[in-house]
Amino acid sequence: MPNALVLGAGIMGLSAAWGLSRAGFSVTVVEQDPVPNPRGASVDEHRLIRHAYGPAAGYTRMVEEAYAAWDLLWADLGERFHVPTGVLAVASRQEGWLAESRATLAAQGHACTDLSAEGVAARYPMLGTHGIGAAFHMAEGGVLLAGRIVGALARHLQGRRVRFLRGRAIDVDPARASLTLEDGTRHEADRLVLAAGPWAPRLVPGLAGRVTASRQIVVYLEPPAAHRAAWKTAPMLLDLSDEGGFYAVPPVAGTPLKVGDHRFSLQGDAEDPREASAAEAEAILALARPRLRDAGAYRVLGAKACYYDVEPEERFIVEPLGEPCIVMSGFSGHGFKFGPLLGLAVAAGNAEALTGWAAGRGGAAPLNPPPG
Repeated sequence: MPNALVLGAGIMGLSAAWGLSRAGFSVTVVEQDPVPNPRGASVDEHRLIRHAYGPAAGYTRMVEEAYAAWDLLWADLGERFHVPTGVLAVASRQEGWLAESRATLAAQGHACTDLSAEGVAARYPMLGTHGIGAAFHMAEGGVLLAGRIVGALARHLQGRRVRFLRGRAIDVDPARASLTLEDGTRHEADRLVLAAGPWAPRLVPGLAGRVTASRQIVVYLEPPAAHRAAWKTAPMLLDLSDEGGFYAVPPVAGTPLKVGDHRFSLQGDAEDPREASAAEAEAILALARPRLRDAGAYRVLGAKACYYDVEPEERFIVEPLGEPCIVMSGFSGHGFKFGPLLGLAVAAGNAEALTGWAAGRGGAAPLNPPPG
């Protein structure tokens, strides 16, 4: 039986381990922190899955493949950690990302409903409409319960006899598919997958100029009583105002309402504490308040930071480093939805087709028929 090493136990590392295990590999996952890793970007209440991707037709198309991969994972886990909510996108003007998304969706056969500011107010009374120049609603799309997914997937892999090894990697030898850990031990395999998130550029020098760690803040809120019912049935919100924009995740499956920044800070270090300062939280709230009706009545439940690994064009880096090693990086905050799909593709081993497809440049997912 061939063996594989996977560095990192976020959604990408665990998905790669899942794909490799299904493909017949004996897998060891190396993680510097507990699993699930509380410092990992994957270990949060939610992540979003949506087709709207501006002009990025490749990623819009990949979302359908991603849904199929999630269905395969749900079957393995015996539980679904996805809540369909739909998507509401609003923008200051007709042009730009919203119009490009609408055109790409139409070209690929996905329906969306255009809304005026008045239409938004009628459907979603908890939202203010100041500055809305364009909007659309799409029934497809939903919330992935990220922290629950990572925990369940780790437990599933342990049940498949995937080994988990606690240790901090200090050196990588891609040609030999080997890792050296801080305790001096060296581990070698037939296949090595590097999925170390914002820590990856420290180990892979070629990533240092291509991927930037980015400190991102999210704030959790409790809506006032008058708006709780509306939020419980609300779609995810993508607010693309010229002032900066934010996203909001409705309070589904016992989770709180969450707001976060669309922008990348491109600052900080992945080793920094994950507590958010009052000033960081206030910066996010300042973006959201104009869109929240009765904003002053919302109660702040907490705020925290995570770190994304950002590629300048927001294209995923899934590339071979020599024959036996693949690096997975640059997921820029939107990669979680593709985790199981990318894990299956990495396990299939078609490196030539993998790189361009993962970068959103089109083509079909380079998958082998999934094992039974």
